Amino acid sequence: MNGKKLRIVLAEGNPGEATSALRALYQEDQDGLELTVVSGVSTLIATLEIVNPEVIFLDLALARPDPIDAVRRVHRSAPAIPLIVIASDIEKDCAILSLSHGTQDYLLKGFIDCRTLERVLRTALERNTVEGLADLLRDPLTGLYTRDGFLTLGTHAMEMAKNRESTLVLLCIRIENLEAVRTGYGPSAVESSVCEVAKALASSFRRTDLVARLGDSQFAALAVDAAEPSAPVLRQRLEKRVDMLNRDIGPWGPLELRMGVRFWSAKEAAAFSEFLDSVESELRIPTAPFAGEAAPRQAVNAAAER
Repeated sequence: MNGKKLRIVLAEGNPGEATSALRALYQEDQDGLELTVVSGVSTLIATLEIVNPEVIFLDLALARPDPIDAVRRVHRSAPAIPLIVIASDIEKDCAILSLSHGTQDYLLKGFIDCRTLERVLRTALERNTVEGLADLLRDPLTGLYTRDGFLTLGTHAMEMAKNRESTLVLLCIRIENLEAVRTGYGPSAVESSVCEVAKALASSFRRTDLVARLGDSQFAALAVDAAEPSAPVLRQRLEKRVDMLNRDIGPWGPLELRMGVRFWSAKEAAAFSEFLDSVESELRIPTAPFAGEAAPRQAVNAAAER
C-alpha cells in the first residue's frame, strides 16, 4: 500500500480495530497515510470538506439510533467518496442493508486485519478510479452514462456482486416511435423526448444505481443489491412515470416505450456484456410497445417474469 499519501477520515468507537489495523498497515511508511479519527457522525460530516478524504470509514455503533439514516447523511455529504462501514456481528444485517444506501463495503469487528483492510481499500480506490474514468463517458444531452461507460461500471458492479454474493436487476427500454417524432416534429422534439425519458428513468432508481443512454432511442438502468421481487416493482414504477410524462408530452403525442427487465444472481456465469445483450434482445422481439395510457399494459415486455 506504499505510494502517495492516502487521506482517510474514520469515525470509530472503542476499541478502534480499524484505526489499529490502518496504523499497522502503514507502519513502515507513516508518510503514506493521513488519518483523521473523529468521534461521531456530525463531526465526520463537518470534517469532510476540510480533509477532502479519498475513503471514509463509519462505525455503525456511532450511528445510533438510526444507522441507515446516518449512512444516507454521510453519503449525501460526499457521494463521490467510497464509504465503508464497520459493524459488529449483530449489526451485520444493517451493514448489508447500507449497501443499498450509499455504502460501498463493510468490515466486521473481530475480523479487521491488515490483509482484509488492504483488500477493502484497494477495491474502494479502484472503483473510484473506474467511476472517474466512466464520468468521461457521459451522454452530452442527458448526462447519463454512454454505452461504454455503462459497460465499464456494470462489469465492475457485477464483479462486486459476485464477491458479495449479492444480486442485480437490469432494465432496458427503447422509444419505439422516436423516428416518427423526428420526421413529424424535428430534432428539437426528439431532444425533448429523450431528455424527458432520461429524467423519468433516473428518478425511478437510486443514486447508487447506474443509468445510461445506450443509443439514440435506447436506455438502461442497473439496480445494485436489488432483490428479485424488485424487478417488476421497478418496471411498474417506471410505467407510472411514463404515464405521467405522456399526459404532458408535446404535440407529437405519447411516446411508445418497450421494456425488458431481468434479475441476476452470483450463481450465473455470464459476463456483464452478455447479461446486457440478453435483456436488449428482448427489445428486438416484435411486440406492441408500451405507450403509457395510449397502449394496453400487457404490451410491456415482461422479461422479468421468465
